[in-house]
Amino acid sequence: MKPGKFSVRKLTMTAFFACLSFVLCSFVYFPSMAPFQHFVNVLAAVFVGPYYAFAAALICGLMRMLIGGRTIQAVVGAIFGAFLAGLLYRKTHKLWAALVGEVIGTGFISAMVAYPLMKAFYGLDAQSPFYYIPFYTPSSLMGGCMGCAVLLILKKANVLDRMQTQLEQ
Repeated sequence: MKPGKFSVRKLTMTAFFACLSFVLCSFVYFPSMAPFQHFVNVLAAVFVGPYYAFAAALICGLMRMLIGGRTIQAVVGAIFGAFLAGLLYRKTHKLWAALVGEVIGTGFISAMVAYPLMKAFYGLDAQSPFYYIPFYTPSSLMGGCMGCAVLLILKKANVLDRMQTQLEQ
């Protein structure tokens, strides 16, 4: 694929990942956690790369906010992990790198970014910029591990490489 050219297959997969994440997060809910967002982030990072994974996470987060009941954390808690997971996977082509990127991007970077946004938009003063780390990190670790497990199953069945090749055409 030429630089700057959009791939219809990747755009379609991005929409699929955004919708899959939205549906899973809507029906399977844990208080203060969205592990299925992180599950899909790892899948998207491996299949479509950092930019499309970022877009899928952003679309899902915005949809979750629009239906109500979610704060800006629905967006912030997903986008950094998806992007970093995609970047690290692209550099190494190792599944563990996507997991590490998801956990660092969400568990730490997103958690730190969420603090000033929650303070500015919602008036919540958590007294520390580290407040959200204990909420974001376990969720991203659990969801990221589920995503890696699915990818390992696909890899063991010799399907992962074929799927990635078809997306690049």
